[in-house]
Amino acid sequence: MGFRNLVLLVLLMQAGPALSTSTMRCGHNIVELGDDTYKVLETCGEPASIYHRTKIVGSTLHHPRRTLDIEEYEEIQVEEWVYDFGRNRIRQSLLFENGRMVEINDLKRSR
Repeated sequence: MGFRNLVLLVLLMQAGPALSTSTMRCGHNIVELGDDTYKVLETCGEPASIYHRTKIVGSTLHHPRRTLDIEEYEEIQVEEWVYDFGRNRIRQSLLFENGRMVEINDLKRSR
């Protein structure tokens, strides 16, 4: 790979919409993947915004002779909390599934 292509690749990677991490600092405290909404709320305070949705996951098992189909589906409550720590700081998006934090993403900086 030539130098020009390498530079382009690095720039594209930096321009991505979000970077995933496993912890987030709130003042002098840290929250991490697996923490529940109550701990995050107590540690970090109210987020700037909260988005709610429901996700359905599961599968259907088909018997080869089609005499039996088994369907297993689960409804998961998903919340996305966005923290805005002020001017020129990285905003953070926290994703919760059934009340447990499963993902932390860095968003664009506030202006």
